[in-house]
Amino acid sequence: MLEKHFQLKAHGTTVRQEVIAGFTTFLAMAYIIFVNPSMLAITGMDQGAVFVATCLAAAIGCFIMGLVANYPIALAPGMGLNAFFTFVVVGQMGHSWQTALGAVFLSGLCFLLLSIFKVREWVVNSIPMSLRLGIAAGIGLFLAFIGLQGAGIIVDNPATLVSLGDITSFSSVMALLSFLLVITLVHFQFKAAVLLSILVVTAIAVIFGQQPFTGVMSAPPSIAPTLMQMDLAGAMEVGMISVVFAFLFVDLFDTSGTLIAVAQRGNLLDDKGNLPRLKRALFADSTATIAGAALGTSTTTSYVESTAGVASGGRTGLTAVVVGLLFIACLLFSPLAGMVPAYATTGALLYVAILMMSGLVGVEWEDLTEAAPVVLTTLVMLLSYSISHGIAVGFITYAALKLMTGRFKELNPAVAVIAIAFILKYLFL
Repeated sequence: MLEKHFQLKAHGTTVRQEVIAGFTTFLAMAYIIFVNPSMLAITGMDQGAVFVATCLAAAIGCFIMGLVANYPIALAPGMGLNAFFTFVVVGQMGHSWQTALGAVFLSGLCFLLLSIFKVREWVVNSIPMSLRLGIAAGIGLFLAFIGLQGAGIIVDNPATLVSLGDITSFSSVMALLSFLLVITLVHFQFKAAVLLSILVVTAIAVIFGQQPFTGVMSAPPSIAPTLMQMDLAGAMEVGMISVVFAFLFVDLFDTSGTLIAVAQRGNLLDDKGNLPRLKRALFADSTATIAGAALGTSTTTSYVESTAGVASGGRTGLTAVVVGLLFIACLLFSPLAGMVPAYATTGALLYVAILMMSGLVGVEWEDLTEAAPVVLTTLVMLLSYSISHGIAVGFITYAALKLMTGRFKELNPAVAVIAIAFILKYLFL
């Protein structure tokens, strides 16, 4: 049955190889079951319910990707978008978490429609590479800032806005330890580097009495507090348009980049460099986002950590199915997830930030009309504490510079329309 559905022999793989690849991918991305609930709990959401929603949304995404698209690509609630959900949409803009979930749901629905009508390729191909790199780097800086804040390393200051906190405090020292552990373990190619760093720091916190020990395993908590709680009416208000767009836009490029990266690593592209069954892969991503919002979590997306499984021999959707089954098994570990302090996840946030900022090497720094929007995108995203503002400033700056320097041919209609839309938003909304 497995051979018939996944075509293992045609892909040069075996059940054993796919299972090992699935375990490898899971270990590389399992940190999300600790990070996501603790981050979304800041909005007032029930942490236990978010834990269950995180595991279920990841499992649903992995199952659809594996069974429908037959790709070794795993999905889970995405880093960056969960921070945007928590600290910007709810924390800064003042919307309820129910409205934020509604925005996630609508963005997933839009993503699904774009994929069905093949608009996605036009949108993705129209956006300049420099803006894509700038957005990714900006989100990376945003995550790093959140991690440093959570550990108390960076604190607010009435005179300078931010300043260095007490770096000798227990939380700061543990945050630094978590970061050093991640980087050291990754250097030695340890697959579960991020997960292990979180568990080690949490164990130290419990030993020193900084965190109460609440157990390791138990029956899964109720998902009722977040299940089907999204406020669609609130998400359809005019002021939420930019939020829905930000969720959609970031997920669109995050997914596209991840699919290509994993496919290249596993030699899954066709002779023309295209990804076969792309429509099915996008269907998996968009439906997982819709399901995740209904369950009670932020945007679910494809994980670049899937490359770890592909490097271990994963070539078919069986790898993704194995990852999904492991997320289901994790439902029994909710007490462990509840014990993880914010500073234990700082290393994970900083590590993800490094990966996201590494793309800046691809920016054409000699061309200021390309480089300037990148710098402004990252800076505004970080300093305004808003992914959507960073995206807006990036598009407006890019379009303005191309017009003012007479390089009209490099300004495609999609960028121009998006830039004008952002300008109108700031002027009238």
